[in-house]
Amino acid sequence: MTKSKRSTKRLKHGLIFLLITAFLIGLFVYVPFFTLREVKLVGATYISREDILKIANIYYGEPLFELETDEVTKRLLNDLRIEEVTVKRELPFTLEVNIKERIPVATVNCDYGYLDLDRNGKVIDSYKTLKIMQIPMITGALVKDLYIGDDVKDEMVKKILFFLQQMNETSLNKISEIAIVGPEYVVAYTNTSKAVQIRLGKLERLEDKARLTEDFLQDLELNPHRVEYVDFNYTAPFIKLAP
Repeated sequence: MTKSKRSTKRLKHGLIFLLITAFLIGLFVYVPFFTLREVKLVGATYISREDILKIANIYYGEPLFELETDEVTKRLLNDLRIEEVTVKRELPFTLEVNIKERIPVATVNCDYGYLDLDRNGKVIDSYKTLKIMQIPMITGALVKDLYIGDDVKDEMVKKILFFLQQMNETSLNKISEIAIVGPEYVVAYTNTSKAVQIRLGKLERLEDKARLTEDFLQDLELNPHRVEYVDFNYTAPFIKLAP
């Protein structure tokens, strides 16, 4: 066999191999069996499934291998509510999205609705109608002209956020409201079955007051006596029992 014939034969074999490879790739990409039918969402608590699919531009029924996981990741990370995310395919029809949320610590009134704030005072969400969430509402603050991505400048609000982030999630979820009732006076309210006023007073000794609040909330449900309020203005907390 001449050299030219051998080269032609190798070329034919190479073309056949490329055609078979292209066919198999096309089969994997476009065959209906490998279409997105399930999105496995892990770690999302505050952001709804519908919002995540919309932000990520994910649609059921599209070819699984046409979904660029890097692009989906970038789109999700553009949302300030999301701190970290990993996206991977699971054959034959699943996309797994693992999310670490930027946790909202409190909600505050603003001039056009409500804002969710993270522990550093950054606005991570805004909406006109109040949502049902297990985080405290800060009332009495004057917050205006803030939008997603902005930082709160109000010193009272920043101190309240510092106080809240000292507590664990269980304790945080038992507080319904923190009200600024005066220039140097703050009161919190519980959302427990035995609603109680927590008088924080001046925003000083915040780490100590956060620890005392946690201990108080932990014992509150076990207390056989109804408590009217607890006052943490003093070094030794004062508890007033309801009549």
